[in-house]
Amino acid sequence: MGVIGVFGRRTRELPEAVPYGGLAAEADGVRVLRGRRAVLDGASVGVRAGEVLALVGPNGAGKSTLLAALAGDLAPAAGTVRIGGRAAGEWSAPELALRRAVLPQTAELSFPFPVAEVVRMGRAPWAGTVREAEDAAAVAEAMAATEVAGFAARPFSALSGGERARVALARVLAQRTGLLFLDEPTAALDLRHQELVLRICRERAAAGDAVVVVLHDLGLAAAYADRVGVVHGGGVAAAGPPAEVFGAELLGRVYRQPVEVFPHPRTGVPLVVPDRTAAGAKSP
Repeated sequence: MGVIGVFGRRTRELPEAVPYGGLAAEADGVRVLRGRRAVLDGASVGVRAGEVLALVGPNGAGKSTLLAALAGDLAPAAGTVRIGGRAAGEWSAPELALRRAVLPQTAELSFPFPVAEVVRMGRAPWAGTVREAEDAAAVAEAMAATEVAGFAARPFSALSGGERARVALARVLAQRTGLLFLDEPTAALDLRHQELVLRICRERAAAGDAVVVVLHDLGLAAAYADRVGVVHGGGVAAAGPPAEVFGAELLGRVYRQPVEVFPHPRTGVPLVVPDRTAAGAKSP
């Protein structure tokens, strides 16, 4: 049993780490409706401690919806979501905040909080517990990892889009949960910081955390994810190691764009590029 902490008037049991390779979260036959349309219909996927799972697929396929369902932020119309071996709906919001951290696509604040205070918000779930003593170290470590310590005193509202994205990630890292959900964390970032974010994902997985990340860049997914889930047709069309899942036929069909897939000459990691000859591009 974990140490008991107090959040307001509610008593919480602090989470214990999921054993390496253990199932940290899973969706089983999940159906999610948007109006009358089923965005997801029978989607199933799981993420294990010690791995990075990348969710990929075309626009509108339901990647962010599946991430939100897996994180317990979106209740499915059918199917089951489990976090830490328990139905997500059975956890209270404070209890969920101790077990998983979520990075949404956009990060907006109404007030001009300094960067350091925004990152410190990630420590709120641990207030009143024995782990509150980690606050200063967690904030400093997260800011250093995301390279935002240099503008800790600047207002969040004065930052560029890419800087805001990194501060938002630092807040999630400072939360120090064993399960991370990151929705398109590289979308606003330059090349250097895209690589930085995915290296952080790998480091967290190596430390035993489970990381779920929505990506549009198939190259990043192939290079950094242990497994990929291709979201298509309301479900997960394929899931497994990138080298096994990223085939030209599957990707061409899912994205409705002919592609070529070949191994990197040095690392062997799959490279996915548009087949522009098939698409009618001009020859040089």
